[in-house]
Amino acid sequence: MEQKIQSLASLGTKNFTVYLDEVSLKDGTISKRICIDHPQAAAIVPLISDNELIMVRQYRYALRRETLEIPAGKIDKGESAEECIKRELAEETGFEAKVIKWLYTYAPAVGYSNELIHLYLGSDLEKLGNKVNEGEISSLEILTIDEVLGMIRNHEIVDSKTIIALAFVSPLV
Repeated sequence: MEQKIQSLASLGTKNFTVYLDEVSLKDGTISKRICIDHPQAAAIVPLISDNELIMVRQYRYALRRETLEIPAGKIDKGESAEECIKRELAEETGFEAKVIKWLYTYAPAVGYSNELIHLYLGSDLEKLGNKVNEGEISSLEILTIDEVLGMIRNHEIVDSKTIIALAFVSPLV
């Protein structure tokens, strides 16, 4: 097991903190590790029918391009994963899911981050009166599950939470 000796540097942002730590390895060697202390997140596959779902298209600065993803967001302090995904679904799509089912929780970057993402399936959707957050979301797209799976196979969808969630959902529908 690696033991932290000290933090050499850190960079804090509104949403996470990055640490450069000096560690002692199992064999006694001294090394450095980067660790991102990141809040948890939640994501949902919003089914509008047995075979159709709502996807969001948004610009991802780190990739320098738009991506097609399931709705998601970080869990705010004091908020549960289910409360988070209800809020994010409303903000990103303008819909509410009357039925929400937990699918899986995974760690997207175990080599350098403590983030966990909770995946959900949402159904029995109802349109709300609120407006979609246009500063974050470029467009909404309604696609069949087969279309999304094809886009994953063709590397058009590269977002890990979307790929993992669809792997759980496709056998269920």
